[in-house]
Amino acid sequence: MAVTINVDECTRCDDCIPVCPTKSISVKKGNLVVNADTCTECEDHDSPKCMAVCPSGSITYA
Repeated sequence: MAVTINVDECTRCDDCIPVCPTKSISVKKGNLVVNADTCTECEDHDSPKCMAVCPSGSITYA
């Protein structure tokens, strides 16, 4: 599983990048993207850390 970032809603604050424990969020062609192969949805937490810090709510379950 993985989360996804809605690029139309994302404000590019980049708050999600440093909180990702698997380093699955990066910038590609000016947009934030999630590597679905490495994202674990922070399975050891109640919800993904990136979702918790996203001020625009643009990160959702894929």
